Amino acid sequence: MTKTANFLTAASLIGLAATALAMPTSAFAQDASASNGNDSAEIVVTAQRREERSVDVPITVATLSADTLTTANVRELADISKITPGLRFDNAGAFFQPTIRGIGTAVTTSGGGGNVGIYVDGFYSPNPLATNAQLLNVTSIQVLKGPQGTLFGRNTTGGAILIQSADPSTETSGQVKLSYGRYNEFRAQAYATYGVSENVAMDIEGLYSRGNGWQHDISNGGRRVGDYENWSVRLGLKAQLSDNVSVLIRYQHAESDDPRPLLAATYYNPNPQGLDTIVSGAPQSYFPGPGQVTFDPDQVASGTDPEFYRSHSDVIQGTIKADLGFANLTSYTQWRKETVDSSQELDYSGYDVFQLGLPNFNETVSQEFLLTSKPGPKLQWTAGLFYFQNRDTYVTYVDNLPLYGFNNSRTRQGGSSTLTKSYAAFADATYELSPQWFLTAGIRYAHDVVDDAYYNNSIFAGGDGVSRTYVSPISSDTFTPRAVIRFKPNDRSSIYASYTRGYKAAVIDVGGSCQNAVNLPSPSNPTGAGFVCNNVQPEKVDAFEIGYKYDDRALSLELSAFYYNYKNLQVSYFLSGQASIINAAKSHIYGIDGQVRYRFNNHFELSAGAAWTHARYVQFDGAPIYYSCVGAPAGSCGPLDSFYVDISQTLRDVTMQRTPEFTGNIAARYTTDLGGGKFVLSGNLFYSSKFYAGPSGIQFPQKGYETLSLRAEWTDPSDRYTIGLWGDNVTNSRYRTQVQYANNGIGANWSKPTTFGVDLSARF
Repeated sequence: MTKTANFLTAASLIGLAATALAMPTSAFAQDASASNGNDSAEIVVTAQRREERSVDVPITVATLSADTLTTANVRELADISKITPGLRFDNAGAFFQPTIRGIGTAVTTSGGGGNVGIYVDGFYSPNPLATNAQLLNVTSIQVLKGPQGTLFGRNTTGGAILIQSADPSTETSGQVKLSYGRYNEFRAQAYATYGVSENVAMDIEGLYSRGNGWQHDISNGGRRVGDYENWSVRLGLKAQLSDNVSVLIRYQHAESDDPRPLLAATYYNPNPQGLDTIVSGAPQSYFPGPGQVTFDPDQVASGTDPEFYRSHSDVIQGTIKADLGFANLTSYTQWRKETVDSSQELDYSGYDVFQLGLPNFNETVSQEFLLTSKPGPKLQWTAGLFYFQNRDTYVTYVDNLPLYGFNNSRTRQGGSSTLTKSYAAFADATYELSPQWFLTAGIRYAHDVVDDAYYNNSIFAGGDGVSRTYVSPISSDTFTPRAVIRFKPNDRSSIYASYTRGYKAAVIDVGGSCQNAVNLPSPSNPTGAGFVCNNVQPEKVDAFEIGYKYDDRALSLELSAFYYNYKNLQVSYFLSGQASIINAAKSHIYGIDGQVRYRFNNHFELSAGAAWTHARYVQFDGAPIYYSCVGAPAGSCGPLDSFYVDISQTLRDVTMQRTPEFTGNIAARYTTDLGGGKFVLSGNLFYSSKFYAGPSGIQFPQKGYETLSLRAEWTDPSDRYTIGLWGDNVTNSRYRTQVQYANNGIGANWSKPTTFGVDLSARF
């Protein structure tokens, strides 16, 4: 902890020292949003790491305002998929895994990371076990579609999600929100900001939520499962040290006790097609001993040991902003520590075949210096330096070994750990060739290292589950360029063509193949005995996009067409509770993306979006395909296995994992005067076409579905008190939100039934 504190102090002092160069110029520019006669503001984004009008930014950006989030009843980050076509949020157990335009990941190894970068107030959040946070005092969310390798770096092959919250203000204000809904769901949120002095402000915000699950466990007398309780608190202190320098320090603590992502029924496809017939539901004879399976969306069969997920996190962040006269400097300094403990049944039945305990310890330190040009000159630019360090440690347990003659209810199996470091420098510039033509070019250099990596010898492999076996470090150097030509017919529109490159860093499969070495023959060891560790190569994507944008404040329109050449995809498959990773050979993705918002007048606004994505594995050597153990070749299945994985096949021109061809939404918001106050009716309809959840894109289909969110609220004449009625999934669509696949069983997580409730808020 002392080293971390020293790092934070040193980094902050460096940032402050740089401000000594500041010239006595004006303070940072304020929000560039402006209103016209019908009170409609133009959209301002930070997709290029500086504030710009969205219409001038040659990137597809879905900008979600606070009103948009309220309309769709967005309460946690995953909910934004209802209002962002082309974006999916999936889970592998408790691992949160977003996908944009077909680019995502199911990798769950130590140091694996995601393909979509998530940034909160400019800070990168790398841990997939902690990124689906409840949303606090959010002012806007930007979803950047397509690779962002130049400006945001590693692990943004799919895109980036930028979450922005309000800074502390010297003008004292606050708000309290209370909500109660079906399944005894209660949510309380409070925010207050206070001026300590003319130049110093502090704020505090807290969020508490709890509720009952809607599922029942048929293996335990039908008891209700899925009860959860989560809370978080966030403190902020902002000091305006001079006209040119400000410092913002934040601390956040969060606790979660929420088993819902781990509660899965047994997977079953009532109308199997193609290769999906091989996993169409396991007969009870597959499993030893008494027990039950269920395919009902409202039921699970958990067996003797309950599933659980518990986490707590601490985050310290420091932001320094300085006007240097010739440019603006921002320093982002971060330390975060997240501790998770979970237990998940991997046979997805009531037979207590195999329950995996999986604690995780994750610590991150990052530092970024960002230098941006002043608005006005023909040359606009961004440059920066970035450092990132992440220690990611897993400990694995078997949580039901008493059934097999062991004494402890939780027996250590093994574990793994990696230390990931990344060093990067980048620059991106746009030059005005003429009042109508603009040229953008940028490049990022990154040096990535995975070091101090080890796994604990599994008791199943004759080890003690504690002794460490270290593996050789790996490193890579990557350049990610960007080039854009943009034509501006007038001040309200833009046409652009761009090329960008993105990459997902290489990983050591320390949590998988290192420990499953007996299954991996090598030229020097054809029998497969001994230890062979798979170093998974970086993913790379070359993206080409053309787009058109229009914004006259009343009408906002974005259209884009894209083509991706995607290589070395990192794909997971699961063997005996461990995730092994391979590189899929090659994929091509192309499609069309569009969104429109029109404000008819001060009373009525309509918005819609749609994405068509054609994503195919061009050639997938060693594609993991799951087969039933019934009638399987001798030696394919172990004593606890119900399925086995065949990685000897090559697939061509098959759909990519978790990628529906079409997603779309339409939303409306109507405002009128009522009883001296303001009455608002709003709703959002979302649709997704069929997709496949299996790692090879040909198994575990989910047919198309739709969801509808509705809301009505009234604000009193003083504009202080609001009461709202809301409903989510009011069409009661039941669809699989996840498919969990392993040798021991195939599980299905289902959507929540219709929910509804009331909320109250008060401002002061």
